[in-house]
Amino acid sequence: MNKPQTIEINGAKAVVLSLEDYERLVERAEMLDDIESFDHAMARLGNGEETFPAEIAKRLAASESPVRVFREYRKLSQHDLSTAAGISVPAISKLETNGSGASVDTMAAIAKRLSVAVDDLI
Repeated sequence: MNKPQTIEINGAKAVVLSLEDYERLVERAEMLDDIESFDHAMARLGNGEETFPAEIAKRLAASESPVRVFREYRKLSQHDLSTAAGISVPAISKLETNGSGASVDTMAAIAKRLSVAVDDLI
């Protein structure tokens, strides 16, 4: 790394770097961000936070029904989930099809059975 040149612009000190030095600093900063993200993820895992396979993330990113995605991931039938949530199978089907029509209490019951946060379902 070359010695940077210090200059003053409008009364503020600035540093001039070679493009090579600048790109090296950016690369190191990005690596530090990656390391911090990794450390944060490992801490969450250490605290027992569940992770999901990439396929789940892809399905959710494709706007597939979160209720359906998590229900299928947990290997539950619509009947199993409807019993746990205290609503009918057609209500679960409707929720999975158009994502609406459930009360907050019902969504909380569904989230509890699926072991996810209510926010993960809406």
